[in-house]
Amino acid sequence: MKEYNRREFLKYSGLAGIATSGLMAGDGESKDPDEKIDIGLCKKLTITSISEVGWWDNQQLLSDAKAGGSNATQWEIYFDRDNSAGSSSLIEMEDLEGKYHKFLLDTGWNVSYMDKRFQKMGVDRMLRNGEIEFLYISHEHLDHLWGLEATLKYKPDIKIIVPSTFKREAYHLMRGTDFMFPGVRNEIHHEGELKQLKPGGIHELLDGYASVTFDVPIGLGIRGEQSLYFNVKDKGIVCVTGCCHQTITAFAEYAQKYLLGGENLYGLYGGLHSAPFGILTPDKEKMIIDMEKFGFQKIAANHCTGLAAVKKMIELGYPVVRGTGQFGSKSDLYVGNGDSVTFG
Repeated sequence: MKEYNRREFLKYSGLAGIATSGLMAGDGESKDPDEKIDIGLCKKLTITSISEVGWWDNQQLLSDAKAGGSNATQWEIYFDRDNSAGSSSLIEMEDLEGKYHKFLLDTGWNVSYMDKRFQKMGVDRMLRNGEIEFLYISHEHLDHLWGLEATLKYKPDIKIIVPSTFKREAYHLMRGTDFMFPGVRNEIHHEGELKQLKPGGIHELLDGYASVTFDVPIGLGIRGEQSLYFNVKDKGIVCVTGCCHQTITAFAEYAQKYLLGGENLYGLYGGLHSAPFGILTPDKEKMIIDMEKFGFQKIAANHCTGLAAVKKMIELGYPVVRGTGQFGSKSDLYVGNGDSVTFG
């Protein structure tokens, strides 16, 4: 492995200054705004699910986690690699001037599997050609991060945006290392800009969309998830998330409270962490029932939402966007692998 100087080490250990953007107070600290913030407008948003299958077998994943012990983090647990897949989406935003901006939401888990998905969807070519502007990692969980090498092999200098809540091990993975236990590796050193976004404020990424980091415990010893808000002209706010560990309610209510136009929630995309292991519990079912008050006009729920939760949404008459059920996704009731949804 390549040797790194102290400056490089600090960059990836999270000990250097936090690089942030957007609406924040001085010295890098962010805070919730005192009044509603205008994040601008975009013309259209298209999201393609490269892969929404985080893992293949629920019981195997749960068994692996249990064997690691109740206090173990994901970096101390050996997960069956044959059970790994990954979550990743391609986001394409058209701005008001007609220019398209592309970026990746997460980079999956199993490098070989994700590389095949990237090739199938043409993401490998987009990365090589510099069409993809950055990699936005929603949170540190293995099925969203550990496939990092699949992205870096095509674009080692890609800009990466992460929550500042990442653990030290995640930064080591970015700079290239081999964790013999739990069995994850990345042989390609990240050479590009690393941007860390702190919890507690709105970070504008480009006119028309912004990021918010929610500082919440999300399991496996990991903390924090960042999610996105897009403001589509003449339509409203689209909420985009990796797993929504902050809950659908907190995600939607943040937009209503802090974003100009947040009272008009147009769309919702991503994993909604409602029945990730198949069972829809009473509290999660109530949360789905309560979603009606937000008035979403398009709901593209996949990944950790769980089929039971999607079926409940359909039963309640929610505007669920359906897919094709291809390339490993379990059902055509939701936007699965290779499927796209357009807002605007």
